[in-house]
Parts: sequence; C-alpha cells; structure tokens
Amino acid sequence: MVNRRTFLKKAAVTIGLAALASHSLKAQPSMKPLSNILIHHVYFWLKNPEDKEVREQFEKALKKLVTIDEIRNYHIGVPASTEEREVVDHSYSYSLMVIFENKRAQDIYQKHPTHLEFVEQNENLWAKVKVYDSADISN
Repeated sequence: MVNRRTFLKKAAVTIGLAALASHSLKAQPSMKPLSNILIHHVYFWLKNPEDKEVREQFEKALKKLVTIDEIRNYHIGVPASTEEREVVDHSYSYSLMVIFENKRAQDIYQKHPTHLEFVEQNENLWAKVKVYDSADISN
C-alpha cells in the first residue's frame, strides 16, 4: 500500500511538472526578426549632462522630435546600469533609436521642419553626436 501511494505521488508530481514545462514552452512567443526597415540610432553627449534644466529641455525636444509621422517606432534612452566591460560604452548622455519603414521615410525625416528645428535649437547642448544607420543584411 505504501509503495503504491509513493508511486502515485511521484507519478502525479512528474505529470504536473511535464504539463507545466509543456505549457511554459508554448507560452513563449516565437521571435520574429525586424525586417524591411531602416534603424537610425543616434547617441548624444551633452556638454553639461549634470544640469537638470539642460536635461529637461533636451528630453522635451526629443519627445517632440519623435512626433514626426514617418517614424514607425522609437526609443529614447539613457545608459543602462549594465556591467562595466571594455566593449560597453556608458559615456553618452542620451540615445535615440528611430525605426523607419524604408530609406525614403528616413530621407523625409532628415528634411522635416521638426527635425531641422530640433538640431537648430539643441545643437548648442551637445558636445558630440554619433549616428549609426542600419539596414537589413538582405538589402
């Protein structure tokens, strides 16, 4: 009788764990590559990154910049508190990642009055800007 109970308990636990593992695997969405897009990633090094008013002005300007219709998605960020390693650069003040449907949309963005105004009104705030544009490897 004891052996039968022990067996049933172990069997129930095993079945439960198997069901949980199966459910967990099914619950994970499959990853899909971002394709047929152009990614425009800009890094800004502010002259006075500790100045709260400068940061507020710059953040407000970035939020206005991303209202341009040609922008499909965007991310405004600051250096993450990730591990210090030789290959990781935490020296920038802000990053802006913008995703466009294609190069034509990015070309429109570059000449858009809101973008031109952003540069004109904020270029005095930064010491350095670095841009990385990326297209699909198939393009």
